[in-house]
Amino acid sequence: MNTVKINSKSVRMIAHRGLSGIEKENTYPAFIAAGNRSYYGIETDVHKTADGEFVIIHDETTERVSGGKINIDVEKSSYDALKDIVLPDTDGSLGRKDIKIPLLRDYIRICKKYEKVCVLELKNPFSKTDIVKITEIIRSENYLNGMIYISFDMENCVKLREILPDAKIQWLVGKDVTENDIETLKKHRLDVDVYYHVLTKEIVARLHSMGMEINCWTCDSEQDAQKLIEMGVDYITSNILE
Repeated sequence: MNTVKINSKSVRMIAHRGLSGIEKENTYPAFIAAGNRSYYGIETDVHKTADGEFVIIHDETTERVSGGKINIDVEKSSYDALKDIVLPDTDGSLGRKDIKIPLLRDYIRICKKYEKVCVLELKNPFSKTDIVKITEIIRSENYLNGMIYISFDMENCVKLREILPDAKIQWLVGKDVTENDIETLKKHRLDVDVYYHVLTKEIVARLHSMGMEINCWTCDSEQDAQKLIEMGVDYITSNILE
């Protein structure tokens, strides 16, 4: 199995949760598989454990990614409770010992090694102190310039802007982008990451007229991706399109 190649022209392709169309999402194999391909960036999700570690997982619990076998609430548990869990591969098998929940620093190091932009989603509301800690981990890996930050939580985006005045930050949107939204985005100098079904040529033109970059999630259809490319989006996030 391989990726589905498209003519993305100048649009930058982002691997969603790593190359999750082929490898187990948000794991070392998914990030390395994306690193070995032509993707511009690799998207992932970060949570904080109860003892203050920042780990890579999409859901709030391990139930889905473990195939229903282990149900641990990530943010209420210690990192020790998570670090040795071997997750099932995409076919349900447990033969690979590298399919585990990574730390944030592991993800950063893989992206840096393969010269990919990190697209880091802050999943739940984070305190400003925790966001500072996240940025310090990234700073310690000398990769602040290799980051795009995304979040559905506007307060996360605002705190990030206060901490990192020049960072690329995208507000995740799953609905129409209203004029009030645009004013908020302008105020905090934010870009957008929009559910791709919402986008129209008119919305793209309006956002671009405000100087905003447009990412869109999560498109796995070649036909829909070509429409997005013709609209002029800046990034497409996908599980399988390359």
